[in-house]
Amino acid sequence: MSEPRHLRSRAEEEAARFPPLLARAEHLAGTVLLGDHGRRRSGLGDDFWQYRPVQPGDPRRWIDWRRSARGDDRFVREKEWQIAQSVMLWVDQAASMRFSSTDKLPQKSDRARLLALATAILLVRGGERVGLTGTLLPPRRGQNQILRLAEFFSVEDSADYGVPEHRAMIPNARALFVSDFLAEPAEVKLALTKAADRGVRGVLMQVLDPSEEAFPFQGRTIFESVGGSLLHETLKAGDLKTRYQQRLAERKEELQALCHATGWQFTTHHTSDSAQSALLWIYRAMDRGTA
Repeated sequence: MSEPRHLRSRAEEEAARFPPLLARAEHLAGTVLLGDHGRRRSGLGDDFWQYRPVQPGDPRRWIDWRRSARGDDRFVREKEWQIAQSVMLWVDQAASMRFSSTDKLPQKSDRARLLALATAILLVRGGERVGLTGTLLPPRRGQNQILRLAEFFSVEDSADYGVPEHRAMIPNARALFVSDFLAEPAEVKLALTKAADRGVRGVLMQVLDPSEEAFPFQGRTIFESVGGSLLHETLKAGDLKTRYQQRLAERKEELQALCHATGWQFTTHHTSDSAQSALLWIYRAMDRGTA
């Protein structure tokens, strides 16, 4: 089990490489709340945005007399429109995520937790509300929420393969799901369909060990699930490579098509690649406002 504070420290190191991430919403509907960041447009808020000349219909109380005294024109002091976006995280904690083909590579679960928590730190720094899918940890702001997330991410699931939590989806929120997505895709389809019905868009990041792509096995091989419930022995592992890689490609295509249909974004990240590259992809995907 990972120490929450150690995990948080590593995630903060990753998050520190990028400026605060604002999860942009196309339409927030009933989840609009005042936040700690600006949306770069005039509206409710406490932070100064800009001065503009007085327009017909502006009440006299809006005029900033100190700024207007510098010249002949009168100016209104505008504030930024501030809205906090709810972002829900689901990180696969199942046994399949605890796989690593070599001690030189992190387990998939370690990389998934690190990326999810780093993303949460960026969001919180940007004034967003971050939490878990389901009902255990509703989206909130603040550094205490980061520690709560780290604690939840340190709990492991005994199931062989994880399925997304799709209860209590907040309308028009954003979401990040991180998993190897090697379980049957029916639950992923259900989760994304329910999310789409409630206006939730997000990012699906598949985390794989490089050996799960390359299938470098030859001769007599025993394949066993990390949880121990599945086992298959073969004398000619090399003969399975083409069929395995074809099924993996089909799974990726299915996930990509599902994301396209529901307005989500999909990518595959390998634990042999840098965590920074994956975090940057998430940053860009969620910051585009179409995630």
